Amino acid sequence: MINSPLPCHTGLKFVRTFFILFLFALFLNACDSNDKSKKTRFSIQQKTQKYTQDTTIKGKVSYNKHTQISGEIKVTDSKDKLVASQQLEKQSRFSIKVPAGTELPLTLSFYPDADSDNKDKLKSVAIYSSIKKYDINELTTFIAKKAKELGGYTHSNMVMAADSTVGVPDANKTSTGFRGDPTKQYGGWH
Repeated sequence: MINSPLPCHTGLKFVRTFFILFLFALFLNACDSNDKSKKTRFSIQQKTQKYTQDTTIKGKVSYNKHTQISGEIKVTDSKDKLVASQQLEKQSRFSIKVPAGTELPLTLSFYPDADSDNKDKLKSVAIYSSIKKYDINELTTFIAKKAKELGGYTHSNMVMAADSTVGVPDANKTSTGFRGDPTKQYGGWH
């Protein structure tokens, strides 16, 4: 009789375990391949928020660092239903009352007057009922458009869209050798 360091049944357990794992992987692969037409995307489901009481949203409209002074701000819900609006005349600051029960996200869109230097529509998106201040400018417009392309105005899409707008100066792409306040290294963007 040959003395083996491993009993025969240990090798059998290994083969059996491998075979079970192989079948399980094959089963999962077959289940996955049944419906390739569905677009697979990971998304975190966000509970729909709404204003529990009448809420005033405030902010400022600007374009190319110049304040807008004439135009209209329209607040719409996710179904493009008009919730509130305000006409801006010779001012850049706005204060709009949103009624209780209004569901988020809300889109705050600025439409310039016909005689305005800027002809671009600007927007910002409200996704949290706790935040009451929203500026509307070309950066918030870019973030809103990017989040819409990513699948809609959710927290994760807004974060990814905002993250993609951060620019790093060409002269310094690393923090190696940087001396001073690290929050000011890239224009204080963090």
